[in-house]
Amino acid sequence: MSAQPEKITIKGLNKHFGANHALNDLSLSVGAGQILTLIGPSGSGKSLALKSIVGLERPDSGTIEIDGKRTDTLRGQDYDEFLKQFGILFQRSGLFDGLPVWENIGFRLLQQPGATRKDVREQAKDKLRSVGLSADAVDLYPSELSGGMQKRVGIARALAGNPPILFLDEPTAGLDPIMSNVINDLIVKNVREMGSTAIVVTSNLVTASRISDQIVMLHEGHAMWQGSSDEIEDTDNPYVYQFWHKKKDGPIKMPVSSLAF
Repeated sequence: MSAQPEKITIKGLNKHFGANHALNDLSLSVGAGQILTLIGPSGSGKSLALKSIVGLERPDSGTIEIDGKRTDTLRGQDYDEFLKQFGILFQRSGLFDGLPVWENIGFRLLQQPGATRKDVREQAKDKLRSVGLSADAVDLYPSELSGGMQKRVGIARALAGNPPILFLDEPTAGLDPIMSNVINDLIVKNVREMGSTAIVVTSNLVTASRISDQIVMLHEGHAMWQGSSDEIEDTDNPYVYQFWHKKKDGPIKMPVSSLAF
């Protein structure tokens, strides 16, 4: 794929929580219209990186730019406008139990001036179809959906309004391999059709290999490596090699506390 202008660039991002240096001089970039996947051990800063870009966490230092404009200093009305360009899938889908599917999908659209419930409901049907679900599901509640269907509804909500930037946090977590591949293909299909830029956090290496234009490996809050899914197979970076090939021995050490039964 030819090089694309950078859509999101973060440089030297640092974030402390007490003595925990959660982001450590983190720098990465993603080209417009591309899918970048963040991989790495648990606690390596993947989800925190997303929260920092979208402004849910404020970095202690470093810069974040979108379309060449700095965004980490935005506040008030400017920040509210900034948020409108994001579609977000939360790690556990984050559906509202008390709302039917169509209101979950159209939750943000219903807040827009002039929006009608009828029009938003029709848009929700369209997004359901885009993720391979029947429009008949619009009036169901999250508790009536399987895990895979909830993931699809979560993706449909992220896609609502055709946002230019998508953040998808563990889109295939807890799903069987077949459903995971269905979700993987839906992500690629919808990102390409909308022309959006996506950052995906995943612990599923099949997902990373299948959907990514670029992969970034994080370890202890630092970007150890960035490259394509083809390049990652042959890299001699010891951190990436150990993680990608699921090796027990290597520079990544499992915390002793995690070994307790």
